[in-house]
Amino acid sequence: MAKKTNGSIKAQRFTMDIIVHTILIIMCVIWVLPFLYLIVQSFRGGKYLGMFAESFFPTEWSANAFVRLFKETKQINFPQMFMNTFWIACATCVISTFFVLAVSYSLSRVKWKLRKPYMNFAMVVTLFPGFMSMVAVYILLKTMFDLEVHPERIPLALIINYSAGAGFGFHVMKGYMDTIPKALDEAAYLDGATKWQTFTKVTLPLCKPMIVYQVITSFMGPWCDFIFAKLICGVKYEYYTVSIGLQRMITKEFVNGWFTRFCAGSVLVAVPISILFIITQKFYQEAMSGSVKG
Repeated sequence: MAKKTNGSIKAQRFTMDIIVHTILIIMCVIWVLPFLYLIVQSFRGGKYLGMFAESFFPTEWSANAFVRLFKETKQINFPQMFMNTFWIACATCVISTFFVLAVSYSLSRVKWKLRKPYMNFAMVVTLFPGFMSMVAVYILLKTMFDLEVHPERIPLALIINYSAGAGFGFHVMKGYMDTIPKALDEAAYLDGATKWQTFTKVTLPLCKPMIVYQVITSFMGPWCDFIFAKLICGVKYEYYTVSIGLQRMITKEFVNGWFTRFCAGSVLVAVPISILFIITQKFYQEAMSGSVKG
């Protein structure tokens, strides 16, 4: 009886494994399918450039969409939009990461009177979606920088908008810093180190995995944002970001002639994020291997 019971349990487990793996494979296919479609359509050749293709895979393959995306810039200047977004995302990434690290360190390692009230206030503020303050932030930035008269200040306004509230996103970073023994800080103070030296030479090297996470998320925020960028830029086409440019490519006016270029642009948008992940992954792996050895 025991052998039969064990055999039935193994059969049930085998059946459940097949079901679970089948469901996971189906979910992976569903998740990958849109990305595969974008890549395939970006290499679609021929005269037909609209959305409604006769087959999933094109009958003619060509990289013409990528070439035209960078050459034909009179109506939609994708290279300029790409560089606009790149510089805004890079500046936001540096500033936001520093803000989050500084706020997290001050809340995790430094004792001050208003620390708990600030944490409670930040918790309440983050419960509200950012869309609620969008109009107010837009009016403030428009008034401060006089964007209608000086549209060249639009990138600066976007960087300030993306970076100013980054300090409220301290929760994950602070939780990680709380796991670092405070005895390390005390030892550094006994050796004559200042708080800044302790922050930069003791705490930050131990936070590499979370710094990698923060860098990637800080970069992706402005890189993928559409709503607020569109609100700030208005009709100033020379300051558009890639998300606005891609959305414009699939409007009724442009979709028939720009769809394959839209797919090509969507593929190119993923390149900087992929490169950033590959570069930062090295530091993440080094930090994790070091923590295991320790």
